[in-house]
Amino acid sequence: MRWDRPAAGREPAAAALLGWLADPQAPGLCLVSGSAESGKSQLLAWLVHHGSRPGTPPERTVHAVTPAAGLGVRGIVWSLAEQLGVVARGPAELVAALKRDERPTVIVLPDLHEGDGSGLVLALARLPHVRLIVEARSGGVVHQVLAGGGCAELDLDLEQWRDDERFAQWHASRPESEVRDGSPSGHVVVDLSDPVAVCAADPWQVTTAYEADDSRDHGGLRAAWLRAGQSVCAEQSPASRALVLLSVLGDGADPRLRPALVELAAGAGWGVAWSRVCGDVVPPWPGAVTSLAVGAGPLSGCLVLAGPGGVVKSVHVADASAHGRLLLEAGEVADVAVLAEGTALLLDTSGRIHVDSKWTVRAAGSGLAGLLDDSPTDADRLLQAVRSQAGTALAFAAGAGLGIVAVGSAAGGVQTFGEVEDAVDLHDGPVTSLAAISVPVDSQTSVHLVYSGGADGAVRVWSPGHYPMPEPLVQRPGPLVSLSAAVTHDGPRLVAVWGDGVVRYIHVDTGEQRVFRPGPPVRSVALDGAGRVFVGMDEAVACLTPVAVQGEKSDT
Repeated sequence: MRWDRPAAGREPAAAALLGWLADPQAPGLCLVSGSAESGKSQLLAWLVHHGSRPGTPPERTVHAVTPAAGLGVRGIVWSLAEQLGVVARGPAELVAALKRDERPTVIVLPDLHEGDGSGLVLALARLPHVRLIVEARSGGVVHQVLAGGGCAELDLDLEQWRDDERFAQWHASRPESEVRDGSPSGHVVVDLSDPVAVCAADPWQVTTAYEADDSRDHGGLRAAWLRAGQSVCAEQSPASRALVLLSVLGDGADPRLRPALVELAAGAGWGVAWSRVCGDVVPPWPGAVTSLAVGAGPLSGCLVLAGPGGVVKSVHVADASAHGRLLLEAGEVADVAVLAEGTALLLDTSGRIHVDSKWTVRAAGSGLAGLLDDSPTDADRLLQAVRSQAGTALAFAAGAGLGIVAVGSAAGGVQTFGEVEDAVDLHDGPVTSLAAISVPVDSQTSVHLVYSGGADGAVRVWSPGHYPMPEPLVQRPGPLVSLSAAVTHDGPRLVAVWGDGVVRYIHVDTGEQRVFRPGPPVRSVALDGAGRVFVGMDEAVACLTPVAVQGEKSDT
């Protein structure tokens, strides 16, 4: 693919920059420095223009670019995370997300002349597969911190990096009104305590203002905005932004905020039935979530929540108020499923499946025969078979009898136990999440469906006893984080979350989708027969209901 010549006579600097990108032994940070009007921004604009085109060679591809002028650290982190398809609330989470993904990544940060973004740059530069190109004016705070220390530097004040004749032609042709190197755009004052104004304003300016104003919480609006993270800065309507804020608004917020946000969010396509945020008192926040499951049997009307440290609780679906606690030493819990009679299956992070029957109610045999017959029941045999498995994900679907338990493996396979016992390979790489339902065929029969999500980004559909569907139901970049399915009044529905933190509510029969992005990383989702979507995060749990919007179109 042909690249045009850079402006301002910067062919020598451009050649050096491309050589640095292609050199596997070069340092991970390249500092583009120089005085104002030296052509730094033009050189990086040329690189980004060509390096972000489809078909660009991998060694020259630019994956993310964020002009840093006027942004705080959070703004830079949220912008980069958005472009890289990850969720990060701060520098540590962005670094951790990129550390897990070892694909080569090139990041360009123009206009990082001042501010405290240097720490983020240094942390990212320590990742061997990440290349950073940072523009910093010579002598500025950022330049003083980053220069030296083993980084590469292109000082555009040095004559070796320009063709003097072409530079003079370029400089003479520039209009007087052209924006100068690193000059921020005009700043608009926003009332940070007004939810309507905040949702309608430039989100990056709001973020920078909230980040700088740490002396006031603006009635709880600032805390909600910063908790929501990059979601509030995504391109969207004020109604959608208000919905995001509602889902993470604490109960200590100014009581006038919630009704104002509810009114503003009316056209967003979702309703927030409730949300419980870290610090909430009535009802109390149930804690961080690693996995969610809808209860059944004696646990009907409840959610089962697993959290860090192996803590497993049940809360009422109506308001997340406390119901009970499962006392089980299962270690860190990676996945939860609840059988029809209330038995909880918990998969720990080492792959072992634990059984908790505290809430289970089973019919006892009658008379003397019931007392003497201690042979295992079909349910006992099912649980014993499941206990012996090592898995990466699990799910349960009720049936006419036992139902089925599905267990995923690190090799990409899924095995079922119970009414239908079968096994199949579905993914390239580990199974990361499972969901299962029983769909009525007629008044007498039903069929089990297993939805499997993998590290390959695919959601596949399989009915045990039959061949799986040859093509994925849906596939997106990155591994699946969580799946849940239910049969609603409108047919089978599926909720899926990938690593980008977007919750996708999918009508299985039509493929139509409705999306919601809460902002913080989503750890788990659950869906019940009423169509309610429960979203579990580190600092919040929210219950959403899809709301019909006149003239809406599905997001596919």
